[in-house]
Amino acid sequence: MRHIFLAFFLLGMVNLGFSQITKTISKDNNQGDLNNNQQDDSYQGSTKSTSNENIKNKDAKIEMYLIVSHKNDTTFVDTTLTVKREYKFNYLRKDNFNLMPFSNVGQSYNRLIYTFNDNSIMPSFGARARHFNYMEIEDINYYHVPTPFTELYYKTAFTQGQQVDAFFTANTSKQLNFSIAYKGLRSLGKYQHALTSTGNFRFTTSYKTKNNRYIANGHIVMQDLLNEENGGIQDSNVPYFESGNPEFKDRDLLAVNFEDAENVLKGKRFYLNHKYIINKEIDSLTKNKLSIGQEIAFEDKYYEYNQTSQNDYFGDAFQTKSLRDRVTLEDFNTKLYANYSNNVIGSLQFNTSYNNYNYGYDKVTYIENNLITNRLKGDIVSIGGAYFKNIKGFNIEGEFGLNVSGDFEGNYILGKASYQFTDDILFSAKINHASKAPNYNYLLYQSVYKNYNWKSNFNNTETQNIELTLQSNKIANLSFNITSINDYTYFKKVTDTGLVKPFQTDKSISYLSIKLEKEIKYKKFALDNTIVYQTVKDDNQVFNVPEFVTRNTLYYSDYFFKKALFLQTGITFNYFTSYYMNGYDPLLAEFYTQTDREYGSFPRFDFFVNAKIQQARIYIKAEHINSAWTGYDYYSAPNHPYRDFVIRFGLVWNFFL
Repeated sequence: MRHIFLAFFLLGMVNLGFSQITKTISKDNNQGDLNNNQQDDSYQGSTKSTSNENIKNKDAKIEMYLIVSHKNDTTFVDTTLTVKREYKFNYLRKDNFNLMPFSNVGQSYNRLIYTFNDNSIMPSFGARARHFNYMEIEDINYYHVPTPFTELYYKTAFTQGQQVDAFFTANTSKQLNFSIAYKGLRSLGKYQHALTSTGNFRFTTSYKTKNNRYIANGHIVMQDLLNEENGGIQDSNVPYFESGNPEFKDRDLLAVNFEDAENVLKGKRFYLNHKYIINKEIDSLTKNKLSIGQEIAFEDKYYEYNQTSQNDYFGDAFQTKSLRDRVTLEDFNTKLYANYSNNVIGSLQFNTSYNNYNYGYDKVTYIENNLITNRLKGDIVSIGGAYFKNIKGFNIEGEFGLNVSGDFEGNYILGKASYQFTDDILFSAKINHASKAPNYNYLLYQSVYKNYNWKSNFNNTETQNIELTLQSNKIANLSFNITSINDYTYFKKVTDTGLVKPFQTDKSISYLSIKLEKEIKYKKFALDNTIVYQTVKDDNQVFNVPEFVTRNTLYYSDYFFKKALFLQTGITFNYFTSYYMNGYDPLLAEFYTQTDREYGSFPRFDFFVNAKIQQARIYIKAEHINSAWTGYDYYSAPNHPYRDFVIRFGLVWNFFL
């Protein structure tokens, strides 16, 4: 069945390339389909730039180069140079304020701030520490451009390496658009055996028929994320690092726990979302619209850990040489949906989904008189729905999802309301309840290391979340988020062995976070501030976060050389208070809870000079300039030091044909 659907998908993708050509659709009023691919003229989330001096086609405007997200939020290409773009000039290409990077680019990130916006009702694949740069369905954008457009990203890495992201999109007409991109990285790193080598290939296509009745978006993504692992510096070498002894400023001299291991996450995905509008708007007063659609996704991924020799860091093993763990997931999902909308009742959608999953290993394990199976596989049928209505600036949204058959129970319900008080002030409130099975690697894991073998029967993790948000450029952006978590699953080292195992707490966890964002400007100077306060009520100390996380950037902006050059220069201060920072397990590629030592309370100062010349943006940054004089107590995770002082540079260059 999966192969038949895959064959139809590939034929559909080919058919898109040879179909007829028409014009772009524009969204009508506020009552569009909940799964449409029409263009939204709100352009949220992008700083507008109206300069067209480098667009060769004089009839093309920058606002015509559209970017459409998975949820159909539409922005346009932004070539401006702002401090917000400075925050996104990194390996992930997104603001990583809530993350603490490891020493080498392309390694993992320790999470400082948590959000609970994932309403998936199926378990996720394990190895979550490898997934920060793994592009999911919602990370892929689609494009509608009047002329070919290219973006080139480049940034230096750490010792014998570079990172690049090359993107190209074009249309054969106003109807058909495609894009192709590749993001690659290779970086040796400063510590022994810490090389990273990753690649993300993606291809997208968007199509509309002449009568605007049929709309389709599809993508193909192939990803390969490899990391050498060393287990961090040895406990005996931690004092050498923290002493600041000049002899150990060459980080290659610090002994690590092992130098013969690597893990890799690979995946490929085929995705198609297409719909057909059954009736056009006949009644000009009610504007009735009915459409049906389908989403098809097939993903094949695996995680593999390889090590040359057994190491006591992970305990005893079934063999002493050529150790290899490999787990795979084949996931096929198709969703059928129907959407009805008019300007009286709003937009209403109902959907039903079928999911076939096959997770596991190519062998069974028999340990301590217990047989550990090698597969979790089955079929899930689910239903869901969504609603949207706009009433004079007041938006009401709702969603729900429910698994109705299969081995995994899961459900969620979400409600959101927002009101635009003035052009500057937007207030929104959201409430969300979700119940989901733990990730697959909590439920079943096999390894050549004896300790890493289990089959568990954990309860669903339930979360209840309330979020209040005030957005205002003149006042501030303020968000209040309170979350209750029941049956939380986590990894932790067992006391008697010191080895990592999965656990589930029966105690309720309460998590509160308050975020304040405000930029203060005075002439050509500006101070951009982001501060988060967090508190957790957790009797077992299994969910740990820093109490305060802050980022403050003081910068100067101005034009030079008759406005041929726009320059921004400043300094960024990052800081979070001490807390029981999660440890990192390289075999699982997961973080685990620890309460042995607190980490944090170290400042990080970064000095930057950024410039824009036509459509090229140049970035130069001196990272962690204070590392030599504020103490060597900076860590990304226990036994994993953060980066020393380093100067890095790069650019983003846009081309319009």
